[in-house]
Amino acid sequence: MSVTLKLEIVTPEAKIYSEDVEMVTLPGIEGEMGIYPMHVPLMTQVAAGEVAVHKDGQDFFLAIGEGFVEITSGRVAILTDMAIKADDIDEAKAEEARKRAESRLAEKLTDEETASVTASLAHSLAQLKVKRRHHH
Repeated sequence: MSVTLKLEIVTPEAKIYSEDVEMVTLPGIEGEMGIYPMHVPLMTQVAAGEVAVHKDGQDFFLAIGEGFVEITSGRVAILTDMAIKADDIDEAKAEEARKRAESRLAEKLTDEETASVTASLAHSLAQLKVKRRHHH
């Protein structure tokens, strides 16, 4: 039997994903991180981007926002403000959100508004990256 990791992806709204996987690649702050079972326990930040999940010999992809990941020898738990499976991403809607966020950033915003618009820009860019990389 192959060794697996329990991958959980949780947003404030719901648990988006919970499966046993063979490997997961995360968008870490310093670049991509590949996590295998029996990994050293670690807590670190994740950046908005793509999560690649290797399960049953296949790869699955999700777009996530920024957040944290807690890694133990048998489990990877990602806490993020957004998580969408590649199949569920609406490219047109994400593109629209990107344009809207970019034009808002050109306006005079308070720090709080800037932070929120920057986050939504990161979300739409992460979705577009995942969607466009995996066109079938």
